[in-house]
Amino acid sequence: MRELKQEYIGSDIEIIESTNKTLIGLKGKVIDETKNTISIKTKNNETKKLLKNVLKFKIGQKIIDGKTITKKPQDRIKIKN
Repeated sequence: MRELKQEYIGSDIEIIESTNKTLIGLKGKVIDETKNTISIKTKNNETKKLLKNVLKFKIGQKIIDGKTITKKPQDRIKIKN
């Protein structure tokens, strides 16, 4: 449940599963998040806007299914355990 309430902006991220196979292995830093998307800046200084509901990603040692965090960040942080 803790990963649902976490703020992701500024975190290092790695895509480990996606319906778009070209995204697997993509790494970068989260620079923005909306209800349905997460934007990352890659090592090549490219900005990628990705749909959360088609991703599984790793932040730190945690693996997060994007479907579970498809909410506005400010609403997700307010969730009670």
